[in-house]
Amino acid sequence: MPRVVWPLRHGRPCVEIVLTLISNGQPFPRTLLADTGAGSQTSGIDLILDEDDCLLCGGLVGTSVTLGGAFVGTFPPYYLFVQLPALGFAANLRVVGVPSVSAAFEGIACFCFLNRFTYGNFGDSGVFGLES
Repeated sequence: MPRVVWPLRHGRPCVEIVLTLISNGQPFPRTLLADTGAGSQTSGIDLILDEDDCLLCGGLVGTSVTLGGAFVGTFPPYYLFVQLPALGFAANLRVVGVPSVSAAFEGIACFCFLNRFTYGNFGDSGVFGLES
C-alpha cells in the first residue's frame, strides 16, 4: 500500500495536497492541518481552504453551508480538483472557502477527507501520514 508522511508542523499533524492554478495549470501545493475533529464522516465537507485559493484554482461554487467550529458562519462551498500524487489520489472534492485561515496552515483537512485513508504516525511520533 502506498504511504506518504509529513513531519509535524508546530507539533500538529499536517497533510500536503496539490491543487491546480486555473491561470496557468501549474501545481499549487497547500499544507493543511489534519483535523479528525473537523466535521463528521457524513458532513460531505472534505477541506476548508482560504476562499482566495478556491477562486485561484477555479472552484465551482455551490449552495452555502453553515459551519460551527473553528470557523463560525455561512460560507460558500467549492468543488475543486485535489491531488495527493504520492498516493495516486485525484478527485473533485467539496471544499469550503473561508475569508482567512491560520498563519501556521493553509487550511484544514477534515475527517471526511482523512477517513478515505488509513492515517496516523505509523510508529514515528514526529510524523503524520496517510496510506491508501
